Amino acid sequence: MKTDKIYLPDYVGKGYKTFWNFKGRYRVCKGSRGSKKSKTAALWFIVNIMKYPQANLLVVRKVFRTLKDSCFTELKWAINRLGVSEWWSIKESPLEITYMPTGQKIYFRGLDDPLKITSITVETGYLCWCWIEEAYEVTDEDSFNMLDESIRGAIPKETGLFKQITMTFNPWNEHHWLKKRFFDVKSDEILAMTTNYMINEWLDAADRKLFEEMKINNPRRYKVAGLGDWGIAEGLIYENWKEELFDLEEIRSLSSVKSAFGLDFGYTNDPTALFCGLVDAASKTIWVFDEIYGYGMSNEKIAETIIKNGYKKEKIIADCAEPKSIDRLYELGLRRIRPSRKGRDSVNSGIDYIQDFKIYIHPNCKNFIKEISNYTWDKDKDGKLINAPLDESNHLMDAMRYALEDISKGTAFSWG
Repeated sequence: MKTDKIYLPDYVGKGYKTFWNFKGRYRVCKGSRGSKKSKTAALWFIVNIMKYPQANLLVVRKVFRTLKDSCFTELKWAINRLGVSEWWSIKESPLEITYMPTGQKIYFRGLDDPLKITSITVETGYLCWCWIEEAYEVTDEDSFNMLDESIRGAIPKETGLFKQITMTFNPWNEHHWLKKRFFDVKSDEILAMTTNYMINEWLDAADRKLFEEMKINNPRRYKVAGLGDWGIAEGLIYENWKEELFDLEEIRSLSSVKSAFGLDFGYTNDPTALFCGLVDAASKTIWVFDEIYGYGMSNEKIAETIIKNGYKKEKIIADCAEPKSIDRLYELGLRRIRPSRKGRDSVNSGIDYIQDFKIYIHPNCKNFIKEISNYTWDKDKDGKLINAPLDESNHLMDAMRYALEDISKGTAFSWG
């Protein structure tokens, strides 16, 4: 085998020396956009699989289908950046990357199929490393514990190997279990670090300008997306919610349950959002079971997606500010779509109504979970909360209010 020597700092860059050298059980890195945390992790795994001939890696995200366009792509990028592609075999069906000189493998799994995680058996060496990308998506700590326990078994000292779980993510909110578990404790087995775009020497001037403009125009967002700090959950509007798997058909069979669909229009800067829920007004319970969430969706694409998902015959209450779009969707086959009704103080009245409900959210509804976790009351110029929601993270929140218009009792308005 021919060998070439490279100087790793030229390929990895600065800011991650501690991350690169840490060998404790948990290596946790939250960071802003553009902080190169995922790319650094990918480079580390390729370098160290080649360094340790008996090491194997398990790469995990909450939903399996998101792996191909994220971690799998990052690892391919790392292989090419290091100039070692001739020694690696890359398969897309099933997703798998193999270091050909030894047969070591990189496996890809989703927490949406836990049996495939707990049943992994490696052919060469040991399964000693795990990488959880976008770890904030794992809102259930028990799912992480299951994964943690799967990295088990004795490893001979002479191999030089060590067991380690690496987690990389953009910060979400300060009430996430990741903060309490890894950032609020001190342990020799935990590296918990925060990085941001300022240590990424490969960002160009245009990239940096985006952050500098955000710093001026949207300091709240800059704190999270620019500096990598925890999202602020102060003033959260909906607190009585929980992510939970549930049997959709079992809920549908309840006589007191009604379906509720709401549509909020968007295009370039805002997403089009369809809320899909089941509601039991008697027990004050909402089950969120599906969503449509996308940018740049024409009316034709909206109709096509709704019909493809099986909701053509459902009553859909859409934002009345878009009458032409509603008429067009009706022409395209959504014959039960109708506009919401506006009324005085409708937003706050709608929020008041929904706040009395328990909300169960299916794990597949990741955009709904993101929005409801960040849907907060706005603040005045003195930093005091006001009685109006912040105009962010509100597209599915608005759609949910439209959807519940017919279920709310004694109202002559919709949630506008």
